[in-house]
Amino acid sequence: MVYLFLAEGFEEVEALCPLDLLRRAGVEVTTVGVGGDIIRGSHKISVGVDMRDTMYNDYRPEMIILPGGMPGTVNLDSSDTVDMAIRAAVNNNSYIAAICAAPMILGKRGLLEGKRAVCFPGFEGELAGAKVEANEKVVRDGSIITAKGMGVALEFGLELVSLLKGKDAADRIKKSVQA
Repeated sequence: MVYLFLAEGFEEVEALCPLDLLRRAGVEVTTVGVGGDIIRGSHKISVGVDMRDTMYNDYRPEMIILPGGMPGTVNLDSSDTVDMAIRAAVNNNSYIAAICAAPMILGKRGLLEGKRAVCFPGFEGELAGAKVEANEKVVRDGSIITAKGMGVALEFGLELVSLLKGKDAADRIKKSVQA
């Protein structure tokens, strides 16, 4: 199962664009609300989630997705449920995808040590041990996928589709949305 975590103050496009693309590709994605059933984004757009964080108990996720935004990233970072999901993903070599400021969550946990990564400009110092690829938009290194920010949410989402459903599926989706 793929889980997309939303916390108060998340960047709406960074969450909803990849979610839309993955579901178009037939990927089952469950949105998880940190602290509630309706989570308000950084631009005051409220989103109903599939489950509250108190219901999350998957110790073998296929992928977890962490959108950025402020204070959404800080709220994800301080969530025990998100921490548990990250540990489960690491223990199972599952994919972990983070965009914008959210790669800092991985950096703070030492998960970017020796890995190529990217983030929203200004957060590079939070990517402890990473080889920051400042000229890249989306970077995959092993099971970790990072992206710069809202402006590359489509590319980020297509990369996730490619990982889970293959390049042909990603190309079909890309064509269908006129990207």
